[in-house]
Amino acid sequence: MNKINIKYLAKELNLAISTVSRALRDSHEISAATKAKVFALAKQLNYEPNPNASGLRGQKTKMIAVVIPDMVNDFFSLVISGIEKITQSKGYHILLYFTHGDHELEVSFIKTLANGRVDGVLLSMSSENNDHHHLGELEKKGIPLVMFDRVSDTLQDVVKVTSDNYESAIVATRHLIDAGCKKIAYLQVHKNIPVGKIRMKGYLDALQQHSSQAEPLVLESANDNEETFQSLKQMLLREKPDGIFASIEKLAVICYRVCEKIRLRIPEDIKVISFSNLQTASLLNPSLTTITQPAFDIGETAANELFKLINRKDKLVAAERDVVLKSRLIKGRSTARY
Repeated sequence: MNKINIKYLAKELNLAISTVSRALRDSHEISAATKAKVFALAKQLNYEPNPNASGLRGQKTKMIAVVIPDMVNDFFSLVISGIEKITQSKGYHILLYFTHGDHELEVSFIKTLANGRVDGVLLSMSSENNDHHHLGELEKKGIPLVMFDRVSDTLQDVVKVTSDNYESAIVATRHLIDAGCKKIAYLQVHKNIPVGKIRMKGYLDALQQHSSQAEPLVLESANDNEETFQSLKQMLLREKPDGIFASIEKLAVICYRVCEKIRLRIPEDIKVISFSNLQTASLLNPSLTTITQPAFDIGETAANELFKLINRKDKLVAAERDVVLKSRLIKGRSTARY
C-alpha cells in the first residue's frame, strides 16, 4: 500500500496538498465541510502526521483550543472572556469547540486536536466518564492540557482549575435553613456532569449536619426543558417543599416559571437559591439569590496555567495541580424572610 502522507490524502480527495495541510492544522481558512472530509479519510487510513515535515517541530502555532459543553449560559461566556484576556496579551488566538454534553464528540475533538496544530488545550468535560484514553493522545503528542470547572477526580497528572463547589453548596443550603426553610429540594443537573455530584454532596452533608429535615429531596433534571418543567411542577405540588436549591441557573429560571404557573409566591411560599452567573439575576422578579462563581477568574487562571506548561517553566508539583477559587453568596429577595 502507498505510504499514507499528505500528498496521498490530497490525491484521494482531489484537493491541493496545501488545502489538506491547512485542514489538518484546523486552519480557519478551510471550510468545515472540507475539514470533515479530510479528517474522516485521515482517520480511516490511520494517518499520522510527520512532526519533522515542513520544519514544524518546535514551531509555535499561536493557537489554543478551548473545548466546552456549551455557550448558552453566562458562566462559559465569562470564562472565555478571561481566557481571551490572557491569550490576546500573548499574541495567541483561540479555537472554540462545543461538545453539547456529548462524550463521543469530546473524544472526536481531542483526537483531532492531537493530530492538528495547537499549542495547548483547555477542557471543561462534557460528562463524567471513566474513559479518558483520548486525553492521553494529547500527552503523547506533547500538547499541554488544563481542565477547568467540569473536571475528573480520577485524572491525577493534570492541572485543574475549579471553584469551591462543595463548600458553596453547603453555604447555599445553610442559607435556606437560616431563612427558615424546613423542607429543601435540590434540583440536580444531569447526573453525568461531574460538578453536579460535588454540589449535591454539599447539599446532603449540610442537611445532615444543620437541618432536622427527615430525608433529602432530589429531582434530577431532564435534557428537555419542558420535561423538566413538568417533573418540577409535579414535585412541587406533591412534596410541597419550602426551599429550592438549583444546581445551575437554567433550573432556577424553570423553577420561577413553574411557581408562576401554580401560583406559588417567591419568597413567601417557597425560597429559591441557585448557582448562577446570570447578569440578569438581579432583574428577575423577585431578584434571585445566587452562588456566583468567579467565572472570569477561572478562565484567566486556566489560561495562565496552560501557558506555564507551554513554556515549560513549571514542573508539576502535587500541591499545584488543583487551583480552587472562591465563589460568593449574593443575596436577592428570593430568599428573604417574612
